[in-house]
Amino acid sequence: MKILAIGDFHGKFPVKLRKKIEKEKVDLIVSVGDYCPFTYRKIWFKHCYKTDKELWEVIGKKKMKELVKKDLKKGEDVLKKLNKIKTPVISVTGNNDHTKWYDALDYKKSKWNWLCQDFFTQIIKKYKNIKIFDYASIKIGKIRFIGMATSTFPGRVKSKSYKKLRRKLDKLFKKYRKDNIIFVSHNVPYKTKLSKINSKEASKELQGVEKGSKLVRRIIERYNPLLNLCGHMHEYQGKDKIGKTLIIDVGPAYEGKAVVIDYDEKKGKVGKVRFIR
Repeated sequence: MKILAIGDFHGKFPVKLRKKIEKEKVDLIVSVGDYCPFTYRKIWFKHCYKTDKELWEVIGKKKMKELVKKDLKKGEDVLKKLNKIKTPVISVTGNNDHTKWYDALDYKKSKWNWLCQDFFTQIIKKYKNIKIFDYASIKIGKIRFIGMATSTFPGRVKSKSYKKLRRKLDKLFKKYRKDNIIFVSHNVPYKTKLSKINSKEASKELQGVEKGSKLVRRIIERYNPLLNLCGHMHEYQGKDKIGKTLIIDVGPAYEGKAVVIDYDEKKGKVGKVRFIR
C-alpha cells in the first residue's frame, strides 16, 4: 500500500503540492489535521497568553464570530481541494480545527456556549471522500489506523481530561492488539528530536520549550505501534524512533510538504519513506 501522509494546512493547500500528490497515485491519504488557520494568533497572544482572559471578552462577540467563521471557511476550502483528489482520505483533527476535543489537561470551558460548538467535524461530514477517526479506529486493507486528535501541550497526567483520553486510546489499542497498527496523532510524542520549539516566529522565552505530547509517548511506549504519523511542530519534517516504533513528522502542507510511505501488507512492515519538500 502506498500512503501519502500530510497535515498542518492552516488554510492553504498549494497547487504545486496537489499536482505532486496526483502524480504519486497513492492508495490512501492520511491527514494529521489542522485545516484551519489561526488568523487571530497575534491578538490572542497579545491579550490572552498566560491569562484567564478569553479573546471575545477583549474584542467582543461579534468580532470573535467573524474571526472564527473566517478560519472555518479557509479550513473548508482545503477540504474541498483535498476531496477532489478522489483518493480516500482518513484524518484526525488538529488544535486549530474548532472541534469538541480538548488537550490532555483541564481547560476551563468557555463561558460563551457558542464558542464550545463542534464546528469542524460537522463541516467535514459533507465531504464523502474524507473520514474522521478522532479517538476511533479504521481498518484499511491489513492496517488498523488509530487516531488521536488535537494536543498542543505535553499534558497533565493527573488531569481528568488526560485520563479520559488515555482510557479511550487504551481501549482501542487493547481491542486491536493483534492488528498491525499505525497510530495517527496531531502532535508529536514528548521528548523526541521533533518536539522542541525551534521556530523563528516564536518568542525567546519559548525557544527550546518542550511541546510534544506525553499521552502520545505513553501510548507508543506501551503498545509499540508500527508507525506514528504526526505533525503540529511546523519547524520539523523528519523521523525519529521510540523503541520499535518509527515516528514521522509529515511537515506542514502550507509549505508544500508531505511524505510518501510504502507499506508492505504481506510482511506487515514499513518500507521506503520519501519526504516531499
